[in-house]
Amino acid sequence: MKRRHALITMGTLALVGPPLSANLKRSQSMKKAIQTANAPKAIGPYSQAIAAGGMIFASGQIPIDPATGKLNEGNIEEQTRLVLNNLKAVLQGGGCTFDHVVKCTVFLENMDDFSRMNEVYAEFFNPPFPARAAVQVARLPKDVKIEIEAIAVK
Repeated sequence: MKRRHALITMGTLALVGPPLSANLKRSQSMKKAIQTANAPKAIGPYSQAIAAGGMIFASGQIPIDPATGKLNEGNIEEQTRLVLNNLKAVLQGGGCTFDHVVKCTVFLENMDDFSRMNEVYAEFFNPPFPARAAVQVARLPKDVKIEIEAIAVK
């Protein structure tokens, strides 16, 4: 891949390499949206996941039943299980499983739910477990208790 190089001569900046429009077209053709009916539809201007460079970048999933479109308002265990099943469907849409996941981010409404979330989370992943961050946030979409996003390598 050719890179652009900057030359600075007497206060003038000159870019050497392919034009920016060529780089933009190439980057757009290198990414592919992943869409599956087995997970909730995106509730905004984003993709369920993007495949790029042999990786899958899965958007955060919340506890919406993909069959009904209804929000699960149950406890943290129920919501975590549905979120992970939704994430599993998105990953499968990109040709991956949880064994391909290298990084997850868990967003919790309340960090007091961490240990109960963690018990359900452990049901879905095998060693070596992916790297992970878990953070408490002020608010999540539709006021759910949990959202999880993932990055997988094919």
